[in-house]
Amino acid sequence: MAEAGYPDGFETVLNYRDVVRGYLPDPNVVAQDLQAQLKENLNITLNIEVMESGAFLAAADAGQLQGLHMLGWGADYPDQTNFLGYHFGAGASQQFGDKFDDITEALTQGAQLASDSEREPFYTAANNAIRTHVPMIPVAHGGSALAFKASVEGAFASPLGNEEFSVMSNGTDTFVWMQNAEPISLYCADETDGESLRACEQVTQSLLAYETGGTAVEPSLAESYEVSADLTEWTFKLRSGVVFHDGSTLDANDVVTSLAIQWDAANPLHTGNTGAFSYWSGLFGSFLNAPPAQ
Repeated sequence: MAEAGYPDGFETVLNYRDVVRGYLPDPNVVAQDLQAQLKENLNITLNIEVMESGAFLAAADAGQLQGLHMLGWGADYPDQTNFLGYHFGAGASQQFGDKFDDITEALTQGAQLASDSEREPFYTAANNAIRTHVPMIPVAHGGSALAFKASVEGAFASPLGNEEFSVMSNGTDTFVWMQNAEPISLYCADETDGESLRACEQVTQSLLAYETGGTAVEPSLAESYEVSADLTEWTFKLRSGVVFHDGSTLDANDVVTSLAIQWDAANPLHTGNTGAFSYWSGLFGSFLNAPPAQ
């Protein structure tokens, strides 16, 4: 601390949202423990500030939180890009502040390769750079905390948090589900919180999906697909007879539109909840027609 210019400690803030997670079952207690330990060991005065969930996530993603904050992450898909790429990549979330070139360069190169053996050196370099710069500190790793009544048939816990209520039954036409908080919104492409994404899972489908309760990829709206040798061109063949709730038929234009409203910042439907569309920028790169940086 003295070498960093803080021989007598300093004062800062700790932000978090009061939302229970498997890896953070009691955030209030953890925050108070951090507050006490930092004061005792480093003379750091930590002022705790609890924020509303949606406002907290938006501020974290935009890099607007000052001091320290507690925020976890659950897997959306089983790949390094979902964790390292989204949080530390060049076009990723701003929640950890300014980017480090040695981290972003390694992640960019690793993400462009297909085989694990080719990718390993780049992700090793990225992990080592994260350990050197310490933009974040892992506090805990948690499993699933899901529980069901014994009367529920077809119940399962997904490793990706995408439980499907349509394959479950309790013998009635009402299924009661309790989760940590209300969904922030149902503009699904512009949300990242688990509560919103679980609700979105019940009302939307994708070209491909994961098997029930697992991570193996299987067809969904697409019945098959082909990939070029260099992995730059993907051709999907849609299932026939798929209709929306209003009876209109799904076609390729609908698929293109669903992607365009996320990618193209000039699209009139590129509005969302906050308009951040952080999944797109974090996992796919820059927006088309992005406005000038402020």
